[in-house]
Amino acid sequence: MKLILTWLLAACALLVVAYLYPGVQVQSFTSALIAAAVIGLFNAVLRPILVILTLPVTIITLGLFLFVINALLFWAAASVLNGFRVDGFFAALLGSLIYSVLMLVVNTALRSVLAR
Repeated sequence: MKLILTWLLAACALLVVAYLYPGVQVQSFTSALIAAAVIGLFNAVLRPILVILTLPVTIITLGLFLFVINALLFWAAASVLNGFRVDGFFAALLGSLIYSVLMLVVNTALRSVLAR
């Protein structure tokens, strides 16, 4: 139940990102659902590998390189999908930051609602 709810709210968060920032476009809610699933899959599978491989750079930049990794994964998801588009690296960076903040709010709200 929580996984499906998180997935639906992640798709809604992607639509909010597309509404707030013109550098990210999502064609429909179905496209947002697929994009949210792909972003989640990339974050679960590729992100840990990339974090380990870039650990020296991440340490030198005091963790700021993690923003670059998030942007690259966001951009990669857009490049694999139709209906979800990101206009370059800077748009991916800003879009991934907005998406991360929205997902932080979603996860905190879900945790408090489902804990009751």
